[in-house]
Amino acid sequence: MPSPTPSDPLQRYQAAASAVADARSGSLFGKPCFKLHGKAFVCFFQDQMVFKLTGDSHTEALALAGASLFDPSGKGRPMKAWVQVPADHSPQWPALAQQAAAGLPG
Repeated sequence: MPSPTPSDPLQRYQAAASAVADARSGSLFGKPCFKLHGKAFVCFFQDQMVFKLTGDSHTEALALAGASLFDPSGKGRPMKAWVQVPADHSPQWPALAQQAAAGLPG
């Protein structure tokens, strides 16, 4: 019997990110993140998962209802490669995490 999906967004974030082989937990702007080879590819912010994406993956993630460019300062200076995806879309988080990891150099 498969394990139930965690109800807490932080647990869903951890499950999605840790499913990426060799991912290590860390910190990005004081927020929990996961890194590969020392480079962050996802983080957790305001009960949402944030992904560093490119190309079609970036466009598709940004098109999800409620998704936005990541603006950790809240001062209208978003990080263009990073897309913040609401917990409503957490079933898609694992695939987005894989796409973010695949987009890292090296």
